[in-house]
Amino acid sequence: MNKHFHFGGAALAATAALLSGGLSGCTKDLDRTPFYDLSTELVYKDPANYVQVLAKCYAGFNLSGNSGSPDVFAGQGKDEGETSYLRAYWYLQELTTDEAVVAWNSGPLQELNRTTWSSSNDLINNSYTRIFYEVTLCNEFIRETTDDKLSSRGIAGADADNARLDRAEARFLRALAYYHALDMYANVPFVTEADAPSKNLPKQIKRADLFAYVESELKAIEPLLKAPRQGPYGRADQGAAQTLLAKLYLNAEVYTGTARYTDCLTYCKKVLAGGYALAPQYRFLFMADNNVTSASEIIFPITSDGLVSQTYGGTTYLVHAQVGDSMTAKNFGINGGWFGNRTRKNLPLLFAGGASSADSRAMFFTVGHTLEIKDLTASNNGYATTKWKNVTSTGKPGSDPQGNFVDTDFPLFRLGDVYLMYAEAVQRGGQGGTPAQALAYVNTLRDRAYNNTGSGTAGRVTAADVASPDFILAERGRELYWEGTRRTDLIRFGKFTTSSYLWPWKGGVSAGQGVSPNLNVFPIPSADIVANPTLTQNTGY
Repeated sequence: MNKHFHFGGAALAATAALLSGGLSGCTKDLDRTPFYDLSTELVYKDPANYVQVLAKCYAGFNLSGNSGSPDVFAGQGKDEGETSYLRAYWYLQELTTDEAVVAWNSGPLQELNRTTWSSSNDLINNSYTRIFYEVTLCNEFIRETTDDKLSSRGIAGADADNARLDRAEARFLRALAYYHALDMYANVPFVTEADAPSKNLPKQIKRADLFAYVESELKAIEPLLKAPRQGPYGRADQGAAQTLLAKLYLNAEVYTGTARYTDCLTYCKKVLAGGYALAPQYRFLFMADNNVTSASEIIFPITSDGLVSQTYGGTTYLVHAQVGDSMTAKNFGINGGWFGNRTRKNLPLLFAGGASSADSRAMFFTVGHTLEIKDLTASNNGYATTKWKNVTSTGKPGSDPQGNFVDTDFPLFRLGDVYLMYAEAVQRGGQGGTPAQALAYVNTLRDRAYNNTGSGTAGRVTAADVASPDFILAERGRELYWEGTRRTDLIRFGKFTTSSYLWPWKGGVSAGQGVSPNLNVFPIPSADIVANPTLTQNTGY
């Protein structure tokens, strides 16, 4: 049996076709009524179908399509795997930063490596298009599950209650997609289920207004979702909504100009009261059975299953792309490496002792690799990381006997991040938390990292450390590297474009240089500007 909320099988393929059929990834079609081969009413008449259609909304964060049919057109000769939501998101959040580079000699990828992109970059377009495809899926599901629609179809009692819960989860998934749009693209097209399908082009929403919308949606659905850790693993609950609100408030000053650190603490404390607990070992979070060993820490995952949710995006990409050169693929539960991702020197140098640090989070492969990156396209320039594996905590490979696809879930939200958000919000002056508690949370993470037991104190830090912004940013790097948070973190700390903090090849030169501050926001893809002339391009593009 699939270990996760079911994303595969004939039932999903049949019902998901209703959502995906005829939907374009281009935002000019965000409010188009899908062209259904089957009757919408026929599908939604049966309450048993609802969870299968909802599964498509969840799967949209990992899979590139159904049964070989991509949801989003990659372009002639392009890699469909690069259109996967998680892979496209990871590219923009990590390859643009001090944490990662990729060796593949692709123009758009090298633009991300070098911080030299433009509005015509295909990979920026992939993430943008996938975000709005997800919004479209969720809008349609929400539109078809209103109380009036349920009543007209004779769906009542427990079936109606289940459908309302499904609707609340779809609203969370839409809010998550819009949060990513808010964070990366700022001022974007905006459509909800309330907009009747028409031929009109979507209107653009200002960043601050989109912030207010995401905030209001999450607050509205929080009480409608299941209590933390009370629903099936892999589905959104109150803890997921609370964590996303905490992230929203942590970055509010970037998004709106107004700091909301007290609100961040309010929602961190809600999460912390939800019964979550750290996984016993850091490495367990990134292994094939993390849904078991780390379920107490993972608040919201993007799930993966090597048998029934096969994709060349997601964690299949993360595991394969980090392996190459003299690394042994079978040690990672896969059939071969892709000779792709490595670290920039800033990442291993965050750890005391570098790659050989006693900190168990320092998961690097250095044999045959150089710390410095002289050639961005040489796979042995830059250390590899061994963080992601398709091997269980007991050493068994993942479920796919061919070793192509992985079982490892991506912990999009987890307790370790909430501990660090709490500490940062206190450091930035938020009310409702204490420096002593912030220090305790940081040292709890470091106790795990240094395998402290009993009275062990290796790696522990002081209150003065946790009071330093530079320490908080560095600790987020040590704890959360390659988990898709780094670009957002660097921007919040004022480090992403400035010349005061550099990394190799930032700005296109080997030593690194400052870049224009307009790069703190990605451009609206040029293709969408052409398709929807009512849109205004972000400043500087």
